[in-house]
Amino acid sequence: MKILRETNSPQHPGGLKQRVIRILLYCTGEMQQFHTFIQDQIFPLQLAEWCLRGISRVILLNNPVSGAVILAALLLESPWQAMLGVLGLLASTVTAIMLGQDCEEVSGGLHGFNGMLVALLMGVFSSAGEWYLWLLLPVCLGGATTTFLSSGLAPVLDRWDLPFSVFPFNTVILLYLACTGTSTPYFPNYPVLPLGAPESTNHTQVNVPQLLQGAVLGVGQIFACETLGPSLLILGAVLLFSPILAFYAFLGSVIGTVAGLSVSVQHRFLYSGLSGFNGALGCMGVGAGFIFSWRTHLLSIASAVLSAYADIALRKLLAVVDLPASSWAATLTGTLMLLLTGKNLREYRIPTRKVTSPELNLDSQDLDLDSVV
Repeated sequence: MKILRETNSPQHPGGLKQRVIRILLYCTGEMQQFHTFIQDQIFPLQLAEWCLRGISRVILLNNPVSGAVILAALLLESPWQAMLGVLGLLASTVTAIMLGQDCEEVSGGLHGFNGMLVALLMGVFSSAGEWYLWLLLPVCLGGATTTFLSSGLAPVLDRWDLPFSVFPFNTVILLYLACTGTSTPYFPNYPVLPLGAPESTNHTQVNVPQLLQGAVLGVGQIFACETLGPSLLILGAVLLFSPILAFYAFLGSVIGTVAGLSVSVQHRFLYSGLSGFNGALGCMGVGAGFIFSWRTHLLSIASAVLSAYADIALRKLLAVVDLPASSWAATLTGTLMLLLTGKNLREYRIPTRKVTSPELNLDSQDLDLDSVV
């Protein structure tokens, strides 16, 4: 009995390892058990979980622990940016509650991520510096406005079984920057930098280590993170939710970086990840919206390529009027991919309301095939 007690002791290496593995497995996927548990708790805890899911929804996840890791990455990058993001998230989520939006959608963070993105981009483009408190006003208004737009777009897009995605974010940030510009005394913004590379046309001098780092930063740039540590944390948050999506995020960023290199964009766009984040989003969008197979894998790569080149084209077009392309390229390309009607692809398409982690989608398909057999 003494030997048996020692074997089952918490200090036993095997038992500790199994406990760590169980905790990690519990934190993967959508964590539905935790979501059910939180529903019986006090409202502040529920709101915290909704907001953490909203943070992760920015990058097509639905996991509160991933959201917490991403929030830690934002705090590491810039506490001011993290505060703006959380404020925009709260503004959009509270607005959704006040409007009486679907409880399941609110608790899943679907009415929070657009507000967070708007707030982050307002902070990035603001030339007034950090801790400029006047910026809190447009952050709150912009976050709330995304909820109104998503509420209006949802019934229209539901007819084609399409998500409202980040259409509200792209629309609001474009309107805000068009209204304020670079010379507004209260909310001044940085001018949009051109993509052309007149000062660096010899691309045999590309710094390969910085180029590889830029591929990782492409994932971080989805949250406007420009340093390696926070970007690795964000990639780890994706890995926690779904290894397949983490692979697609990095693959898409690599494709976007190569696309930028092929048309001679400035090196700072390659090294900072700005050339890769639309490719990452485009690749992940197909990976999340279709059941994994060799056909959908090729479609994910095609989506990344189209998103990357569309982003370059849109950047050059919108720079003429001093506006950023934001994530319009990935949003439009991903929406078109979801509208494809080919028979060999349609059977792999996942209904919007049933989208979950790719691994769980694969398991569900296997169960359906077993039941048919």
